Amino acid sequence: MKSPVFKAAAALLVGAALLAPAAEAQQPKHGGTLRFVMKYEPPTLSALNNTSTPTTSAKVWDGLVTYDADLKPLPMLATSWSLSPDGLQYTFSLREGVTFHDGKPFTSADVAFSILRLKAGHPRGRGTFANVTEVKTPDAKTAVIVLSKPSPYLMVALGPSESPIVPKHVFESFDVATPPGPPQHIGTGPFVLKEWVRGSHAVLDRNPNYWDKPKPYLDRVIVRFMPDAAARAAAFEAGDLDLGGLAPVPLSDMERYKNHPRLAVDTRSFAYTGAQNQIFFNLDTPILKEKKVREAIAHALDLQAIVDTVFYGYAKVSPSPISVALSTWYDPAVQPRKFDVNIANKLLDEAGHPRAANGMRFPLRLLFNPFIDARLAEFVRQSLRRVGIDATTQNLEFGAYVKGVYTDRAFDLTIESLTNVFDPTVGVQRGYWSKNFRVGLPFSNSAHYENPEVDRLLEAAAVEVDPAKRKELFSQFQRIVHADVPSVDLVSPLEVIIANKKIRNYARGAEGLGDNFSDVHFVD
Repeated sequence: MKSPVFKAAAALLVGAALLAPAAEAQQPKHGGTLRFVMKYEPPTLSALNNTSTPTTSAKVWDGLVTYDADLKPLPMLATSWSLSPDGLQYTFSLREGVTFHDGKPFTSADVAFSILRLKAGHPRGRGTFANVTEVKTPDAKTAVIVLSKPSPYLMVALGPSESPIVPKHVFESFDVATPPGPPQHIGTGPFVLKEWVRGSHAVLDRNPNYWDKPKPYLDRVIVRFMPDAAARAAAFEAGDLDLGGLAPVPLSDMERYKNHPRLAVDTRSFAYTGAQNQIFFNLDTPILKEKKVREAIAHALDLQAIVDTVFYGYAKVSPSPISVALSTWYDPAVQPRKFDVNIANKLLDEAGHPRAANGMRFPLRLLFNPFIDARLAEFVRQSLRRVGIDATTQNLEFGAYVKGVYTDRAFDLTIESLTNVFDPTVGVQRGYWSKNFRVGLPFSNSAHYENPEVDRLLEAAAVEVDPAKRKELFSQFQRIVHADVPSVDLVSPLEVIIANKKIRNYARGAEGLGDNFSDVHFVD
């Protein structure tokens, strides 16, 4: 096997060239407070064991590397890296002189601890780091990730928004599933957690000891948690917010914001997202064990109408478990089931579920991730009522939703937002791999789907280094899952960011708003 060697200096030059057009002609000035809004308050700001926090994690914790817009790795806590000829050892040279926010030095022991903790407790980590057998630390500034099998996606999984490097001395006494609280928000990143007022905001202050001087340029980042779309829109209009993602204002108002004198609309795509909305069936619910019932639900949903009405055109129909946003891996042969209420009714009749006197056949509990527009849940609910399924929805805050689906399993259908991120092994496998069914682990295999052939294909793709063979494995996976119907894949929402026109470099590379904001600054 040929041994690719990644040279950090060369990668840095490539990244600098790609970013040059957006760079300022003069040194950015220091100062200013960035007011950044999130729709919902996460249980932690860290991505160590939670995938709802990529936009905050990188501000506090660094990764081994970061990425340019084309997923080329750039130095961060690692200054250079290489891959052994057999593809089974990544060796990282670590940056000198880096300290955590509490003044303790950063060493290879922190890298080893973090990688193994991610493997054990991150919703995607069980797949991402499945082939990691150990992390050697021959000295304080060298870390060697040892693999049992090749992992062709590993170098693009080591960014701060996906795989933060945390201090071993802080985290080793905490259970792997426990979300880090404010006392554990200690990293090497450009900002330090100053304050967290639950239900309101978090304050991140400039790290004066950040290794990448003279960065960061901002004095402070205020993260505001605002679940109400109208309140977010009013705050942007009043000049009280500078930046927000995931369509922070109502999509129905987006055309007006495109012509706003102070605000800009940014719809770029970022490789670290791979947006996807899907319905997962709880296959432990007896009535949903019947494939005809699941197929009927799929036929009852008009995906193009979802794009047009719920998302106002800011989405694409995405009918496969691999999002259309991942064009390299998406199989266009997988098409949505025909929207046809007559077919849906026929399948439900054949499954032995006639309508009762009230027109309903049976009830189902429909939950939805609160990061998703509630109008999508209402669209699904009404669509199911047309074929006699009485779906009742619950609008839960984020923590209650995660507990209800992934711990209590108190649902029949859930509308989820399992983003595919940058590679199917990392972002898709978690939802369909039988070995990733784990009660209490957020954003894992909520359907409790089990198919040995799907497991085999996912596991083979995870170690296949030939891109063409890997694509074929993922194509077979998509076709089988689509036929089995453990989920109904709906749409891939477009990235929509609202930004103050005076801020620069808020989304420099593949991680989008998951960037660490160290280069963000204001211009006059």
